[in-house]
Amino acid sequence: MLRGKTVALCVTGGIAAYKAADLTSKLRGAGADVRVLMTESATQFISPITFETLSGNRAVVDTFDRDFAWEVEHISLAKAADVFVIAPATANIIAKAAHGIADDMVSTTLLATRAPVVVAPAMNTGMYDNPVTQQNLETLRERGFHIVEPASGRLACGDEGRGKLADTAALLCGIEAALTAQDLAGLNVLVTAGPTREALDPVRFLSNHSTGKMGYAIAARAAMRGARVTLVSGPTALETPKGICRVDVVSACEMRDAVVSRAEQQDIIIKAAAVGDYRPAETASEKLKKRADDMAVSLVRNPDILQELGRKKRVGQLLCGFAMETQNLLANAEEKLRNKNCDMLVANSLREPGAGFAHDTNAATLLFADGRRETAPLMRKDELADLILSRLLALLRSGR
Repeated sequence: MLRGKTVALCVTGGIAAYKAADLTSKLRGAGADVRVLMTESATQFISPITFETLSGNRAVVDTFDRDFAWEVEHISLAKAADVFVIAPATANIIAKAAHGIADDMVSTTLLATRAPVVVAPAMNTGMYDNPVTQQNLETLRERGFHIVEPASGRLACGDEGRGKLADTAALLCGIEAALTAQDLAGLNVLVTAGPTREALDPVRFLSNHSTGKMGYAIAARAAMRGARVTLVSGPTALETPKGICRVDVVSACEMRDAVVSRAEQQDIIIKAAAVGDYRPAETASEKLKKRADDMAVSLVRNPDILQELGRKKRVGQLLCGFAMETQNLLANAEEKLRNKNCDMLVANSLREPGAGFAHDTNAATLLFADGRRETAPLMRKDELADLILSRLLALLRSGR
């Protein structure tokens, strides 16, 4: 999302100004062209040279600086930027932005731009909670500004409370969201991800190699595109994507209950989890001990969540399943698509290099209920996630 984008990073005069250096570094590392604008107050906390070194561009401070190639700089920056980011955003710059005041390089350029604007407040708790500041922030929200809420904790002044600049990961997420079309806004999307575990005893369980990366990528991209996302996750080591409601489960039965109880409210359900087909008929209450002879474990079928969802699917709701195979991929996937009453099914092979469990990439074939197929070559899982979501959105818009 950031590669090739021009980011105008506005640094204002708060103690958190030093954190903008890390943001500059991360933005450039992601392939963005970073143009830093600073208020005079910001230069009291951190030198423009720091940002020039990290960004590879001159940091702009003085509106009337004559040491540059001829152009009306605040206008040229306003036109060049794909996104404006104010981090840290003091109460002062928030008030200026809300009321159209343009008396320095940052506020003047901000007033001239038509690019999306991300505002990351950072200030004393009392200043942040002040009704005037809150009203100014609400004004900016109403005008379409993207607000990255501050974190809570111990502030530089010694107070405890809200007002800490959001961490770099949250800022990057906010910037990507501002650059992303909100084409899923207003939709409820439920995604399942990860493995399930079926207990043999208090120590051991039956499971599979799923890491949850594909499902988490879908959930993250859906939220980035404006959807209200519920992520029902089996045990994984992954962090919860920003802006998502995560429901943790362990067994297939737990996943079934979590999904089915929420299914009616969803516009799109994407079943990317690797759900165990079987569970032990009995779970030992104590750890099973080694025996001289062979051990036999009786298994029973787990509920077929996808099939139940397909049977209960309401009009206008879309259901997307996943099929991972080691042989006869398309034949098995086509049968699953029909039997489970899916609108779309994502089929991938464990034999494909770079695809399947644990990889950051995936390759798949998308199968549709009307018989169409689309091949998705090896790509990053977040890219495949966007492709899946775009195809489902097209189906939703067509009324199919």
